Amino acid sequence: MRITSIGGGPAGLYFAILMKRRDPRHEITVLERNRADDTFGFGVVFSDATLDNLADADPESHRAITGAFAHWDDIAVHYRDEVVTSTGHGFAGLSRQTLLELLGRRARELGVDVRYESEVTDVAPLLANNDLVLAADGVNSAVRNRYADRFGPRLDWRPNRFVWLGTTFPFPAFTFYFKPNDAGLWRVHAYRYAEGKSTFIVECTDATWRQAGLASATEDDTLEYCRALFAEELQGHPLIKNRSVWRQFPTVSNERWSFDNLVLMGDAAHTAHFSIGSGTKLALEDAIALADAVSAHDDLRPALAAYETDRKPTVESTQRAAQVSLEWFENTERYLGLDPLQFTFSLLTRSLRVTHENLRLRDPKLVDAVDRRFADALAAEHPDLRPPPRTPPMFTRYRVRGLELANRVAVSPMCMYSASDGTVNDWHLVHLGSRAIGGAGLVLAEMTDVSADGRITPGCAGMYAPEHVDAWRRITGFCHRFTDAKVGLQLGHAGRKGATRLMWEGMDRPLEDDGWPLISASAIPYFPDSEVPRAMTRADMDRVKADFVRSTEMAVAADFDWLELHMAHGYLLASFISPLTNRRADEYGGRIERRLRYPLEVFGAVRAAWPADRPMSVRVSACDWAEGGLPLDELLSVARALQSRGCDVLDVSTGQTSPESAPVYGRLFQTPFAELVRLETGMPTMTVGNISSFTDVNSILAAGRADLCLLARAHLYDPYWTRHAAAEQDVELPWPDQYSPMRRYNFRFK
Repeated sequence: MRITSIGGGPAGLYFAILMKRRDPRHEITVLERNRADDTFGFGVVFSDATLDNLADADPESHRAITGAFAHWDDIAVHYRDEVVTSTGHGFAGLSRQTLLELLGRRARELGVDVRYESEVTDVAPLLANNDLVLAADGVNSAVRNRYADRFGPRLDWRPNRFVWLGTTFPFPAFTFYFKPNDAGLWRVHAYRYAEGKSTFIVECTDATWRQAGLASATEDDTLEYCRALFAEELQGHPLIKNRSVWRQFPTVSNERWSFDNLVLMGDAAHTAHFSIGSGTKLALEDAIALADAVSAHDDLRPALAAYETDRKPTVESTQRAAQVSLEWFENTERYLGLDPLQFTFSLLTRSLRVTHENLRLRDPKLVDAVDRRFADALAAEHPDLRPPPRTPPMFTRYRVRGLELANRVAVSPMCMYSASDGTVNDWHLVHLGSRAIGGAGLVLAEMTDVSADGRITPGCAGMYAPEHVDAWRRITGFCHRFTDAKVGLQLGHAGRKGATRLMWEGMDRPLEDDGWPLISASAIPYFPDSEVPRAMTRADMDRVKADFVRSTEMAVAADFDWLELHMAHGYLLASFISPLTNRRADEYGGRIERRLRYPLEVFGAVRAAWPADRPMSVRVSACDWAEGGLPLDELLSVARALQSRGCDVLDVSTGQTSPESAPVYGRLFQTPFAELVRLETGMPTMTVGNISSFTDVNSILAAGRADLCLLARAHLYDPYWTRHAAAEQDVELPWPDQYSPMRRYNFRFK
């Protein structure tokens, strides 16, 4: 096979090495436009896991690379004149120049034709004369841009500014500095990659960069500014420049990675922010995956298809982690209210991939200190709630108004579509009762509608008829009699998303028969073939508000402990909040203060009808995941308005406003929105969405991202999820007398 790589970076060189090892008959050429000794940047970082992958792919390269590494286990965070150090992380640094020299030497030893100062101006002849051509020419790939119509590239230029510098300061750990001056806050990512050589990346917001007068700075100007700013930290060591201009990071993705015999690799195909150190890692792993795919197929096209199919999900997962990480650094000012220990824990777990339990395996002393800090903070506010020593955050108690929860785990509201004319039955008793026995501190019942014409489906639960009270009281009575769980009711009105089929018959699809008239903020159907709702009149608003108040009074009679109003997911109250669904021209439309007017009116009436010693929460869609949806500054306006009117906790969800929404799913994908609200407004929050493990819950709580964690599917799969989480962490929960034999049962998880 004849192969040419356009680009002699890690991706192109390593792929050439792997293919030559597999079959020396391959004719492979690497064309690099720069000189052999001319590269941007200073050091690169690898984790131990990445090194293991390299050892399997080419032991010889692995030995050469690891022989030149500078190893460290610690991460040191300098913040508020304190240093918090975490150990056990297993990283290694290496000069980028050394890495390229080692890979280039290894490639030439195997017979690869490596040509430097070889600029490719026309790709067409290479495509015609090679079996396979690699576009491995970096983040500003000329090949990708030349064939943009085939690859579908997307570049998201991030707002922060950063500059790559070097220094001779011998950092003993991967070091972060967070240092304010008159211009703003400066972040430094620094690490040693060779004897007497370290990378020193300075990052700041665009506003800080401009305030510092660096918008027109030369390399020397930047060097002098940073040398003066970090003189104390550098202890007399110099800063060194190497194309050290201020940049903005581009997150690169592509709809497709190949066409015909041309394929993208490394930064040309995708980027991951330097804060998780994965750019070089991704490039080398691309090379391994592509070599595996080409070797496993006789024909090139299925090989390239297999490469993209197998590799893309892993890359996208890494990019999601990188996105959360870079956003942490873009918004570091948001975290400055945290004390040094919690700030460090938040930083270490910022990507949501390193968790409380991961960190405990690496650094148990640090995690013990984090847990003690969490307990101390709770005891400072409520001295009688101090937990026993070594209690994980999820098993600390939580007090709001006159209610106390046994732990921070909640069962998220989940529609069962199993009621008869709004009346819940034995299914709901077993569903909610079993999860209350299962140990959750709070069990929130499904969205329960305030009127028959406010239901989503004919099977939805209601709280609008006298018989509904008795049916619900049977469930709350069971939970109160036999468990420590508190029980909450979520009240809502479906609005334009009403009169639809049961979930398993076609979710959100309109009923074919026996539907009912719909109302909403504006006359916009959910789907084009859905019923068009009537835009609410003032008379409609008065009627629906009265329905909410009546349902609230019935919830009191049914002995619920907690009440939540549903203002999310495109239902009636949410339809006023989102600009996608509110097109009104009256006093209830337009700017956010007007769009909020009616939802706040309903909230105020419900809060007045609900006992003062019982908590109320509101579920909101923090993001519509669609162009023109609710912006984050308006989300904060919603939170502040609700908080000022007596909302105790904001239940932060996202999406489901429009069928055109495109959520960016992933682990804990909604938690950053709960964190945003909590840190920016001081309002307690609940988070929900792809939370599946107890270590996720502990991570969220310890980092201050939310106060309560709601789990839905995890509780469907395992009603006793909380008890199992307790057993895995050696926490004893009280059992009902009927299950007293469990007190002597030893759980085995493997």
